[in-house]
Amino acid sequence: MASSEEDGSVEEKENNNKKKSKSALAIAWLTFYNIAMTAGWLVLAIAMLRFYIQKGTHVGLYRSISRTLKFFQTVALVEIIHCAVGMVRTSVIVTGVQVCSRIFMVWFITNSIKQIQNEESVILFLVVWTVTEITRYSFYTFNLLKHLPYFIKWARYNMFIIMYPIGVAGELMTIYTALPYVRRSGMLSVRLPNKYNVSFDYYIFLIIVMLSYIPLFPQLYFHMLRQRRKVLHGEVIVEKDE
Repeated sequence: MASSEEDGSVEEKENNNKKKSKSALAIAWLTFYNIAMTAGWLVLAIAMLRFYIQKGTHVGLYRSISRTLKFFQTVALVEIIHCAVGMVRTSVIVTGVQVCSRIFMVWFITNSIKQIQNEESVILFLVVWTVTEITRYSFYTFNLLKHLPYFIKWARYNMFIIMYPIGVAGELMTIYTALPYVRRSGMLSVRLPNKYNVSFDYYIFLIIVMLSYIPLFPQLYFHMLRQRRKVLHGEVIVEKDE
């Protein structure tokens, strides 16, 4: 009996050590990732500010920062993996919708339709994204380092109240502006007849995307409001079973 108890104790210690090791590695990776993303969006912010100061106009701004924007926004796909493997306690669905919608805006709207790149609505959502991401990633970084300044915590859970609707408005106006160009060019559309007997109308798809904001935006917005009450006011939020 004594030997089996000792074996069990040793095995339990080994399991605990493995968990601690995995936890330490996860924290190290997440800290590195969030520092890198904070730096990346800061570079974008500085580049945007410098361009506007030098040129005095927003025309050409998107083109000047497009490579950096595409890189850092695409890298954010890693965050879905973080959720899926349990490295962070966030819904995979919520994170997936937020990340994929932004990647769609960058690659399949703004990058693909050059005629809209100088629209004011593009600059609108870019400014909102940049401020939001600098705040968000710096919040995660300081939180992981156990030294979270209150003003960053306050900014993280208050600025979105205004910034989120403005960003969504910029995205919707950009898609709406893109519609005539998509319709005329037939870009990314598949017409019948073809050997696969499949059709796809990108113009109609973009309209569906715009309509999807109606149910999705309130859900994501109220999710953030619940998180705000929980973090800033210490409310216990009871989630309903799905």
